[in-house]
Amino acid sequence: MALRIALFFLLLGFSSGEEFYGFREASTFLAAKKYDYIIIGGGTAGCPLAATLSKNFSVLVLERGGAPYGNVNVSFMQNFHISLADTSPASASQAFVSTDGVINARARVLGGGTAINAGFYTRANPSFVTRAGWEEELVNESYLWVEKQIVHLPELAKWQEALRDGLLEAGVSPFNGFTYDHLYGTKVGGTIFDKDGYRHTAADLLAAGNPSNLHVLVHATVQRIVFDRRGGRLRAVGVNFKDEQGTLHKASLNGNAKSEVILSAGAIGSPQILLLSGIGPKSDLKKLRIPVVLHNEFVGMGMSDNPMNTVFIPSKKPVEQSLIQTVGITKGGVFIEASSGFGQSSDSIKLHHGILSAEIGQISTLPPKQRTREAIRAFMNGKKELPREAFQGGFLLEKIAGPLSRGHLTLVNRDADANPAVTFNYFKHPHDLRRCVYGVRTMIKIARTKHYADLALDDVSAQKLLNVTAKANVNLIPRHPNDTTSLEQFCRDTVITIWHYHGGCHVGQVVDSSYLVLGVNRLRIVDGSTFPASPGTNPQGTVMMMGRYMGVKMLRERLGRETTR
Repeated sequence: MALRIALFFLLLGFSSGEEFYGFREASTFLAAKKYDYIIIGGGTAGCPLAATLSKNFSVLVLERGGAPYGNVNVSFMQNFHISLADTSPASASQAFVSTDGVINARARVLGGGTAINAGFYTRANPSFVTRAGWEEELVNESYLWVEKQIVHLPELAKWQEALRDGLLEAGVSPFNGFTYDHLYGTKVGGTIFDKDGYRHTAADLLAAGNPSNLHVLVHATVQRIVFDRRGGRLRAVGVNFKDEQGTLHKASLNGNAKSEVILSAGAIGSPQILLLSGIGPKSDLKKLRIPVVLHNEFVGMGMSDNPMNTVFIPSKKPVEQSLIQTVGITKGGVFIEASSGFGQSSDSIKLHHGILSAEIGQISTLPPKQRTREAIRAFMNGKKELPREAFQGGFLLEKIAGPLSRGHLTLVNRDADANPAVTFNYFKHPHDLRRCVYGVRTMIKIARTKHYADLALDDVSAQKLLNVTAKANVNLIPRHPNDTTSLEQFCRDTVITIWHYHGGCHVGQVVDSSYLVLGVNRLRIVDGSTFPASPGTNPQGTVMMMGRYMGVKMLRERLGRETTR
């Protein structure tokens, strides 16, 4: 598989992805160069935004992670789980655990979340576009721009076919066939994996940019945004970042009044960098001795994550690996999806499990004095009770669309490499819990249809499905005795993430309707941290679209409408 990547670049006449896409190590940075745009984060939104702006202006992209090319854990679908489990310092995914006890991950790689996710591609629900105030024609053009370059039609696996038919039998209808559109009923969506299981990420979109204007640095960790108050108005003038060797650099905007620093570091990274730069709640900044540049009590507030719960279906024999391909969009505010099998190529990169190791698990939620040898022994013995069939089969997944529960993000220190403290408050709002119960009941109904009969073991009773699922160590939340008899408790105890967190820099609180940071000139945020909800059944398509959309909008504002045709 690694050979396939090398051959790909050789056919194009380049020896590596670095030469083709123009990215370099951060230590090669030349401080004398000044830019029209500095984009913090070469991720899902940052890459299409940079490619678009570079058509007419000089752009510097600062990505804290490495490149996805040549990393078989990132590039191939069968290594999807391996990439997420890798907690080594150079991993493409940086694990963090919310204060709720749910294990999560944030991207640390060029391409952002598109380099570590399950690959499902769909457009936003139309109401999301309307509420955002986006121009419908440009939205459609921007989606098409992304789709033509990196999106593919999936070949349905048997597990996905069973879900499709099971959803329809359970009443999640009509069947809308293959479509990118967000429609009630059951559908097959797109994927960023091609027919060979090779992942195409937002980093690929950089190839659409102007190479003479586009400069991409990897392993460039932004420490803070640099401001100037001359003239009486606060404005961004540059960025301080560290390279892979720990050396500090300053990247500067040029003298044009319309030049900008743009945050595209994601729902975790963008509010974190604002806070590190001195924009946020005054009291919180002072506690960490961060000089207050601008007081804004809303930075890091309104964080949300779409809570997900699963039901595991043991199979008679190993099943083909599949990630998300089919989805049921219910009118009850729940999405139903599925995954199956497990893969790992022989040449996958070795990894460190860290917090995700089976030996840590829920034992880490116990106070230190209770982490006795007896407790550890009991924990390990409990793992042996998992039935053999639990290690082959697949999952049904239900997630809450637009949860009403809200949390917050705060800094724990001034280290830009560290994770902030994030609280999502899963199921704090009772309506979210009611929707979860509805979703679990729907999954059980689907699991017991005839369409899973040929795949599953004979006993697929609701109690067995819940028992097997509840015994898995999926998060760091202590279990309760009634978590398989009370669906409400099952939802609370077995909640996990599907990495669709959003918020922290909401429109009207941190940014205006053009995503310019309130109270600051030449500073904008373009990513999911501005979203009030997660769009569609998967946000990656809309976040990439947003990067392209905002790039075109910004070019039109500076150059006129016809320049971007």
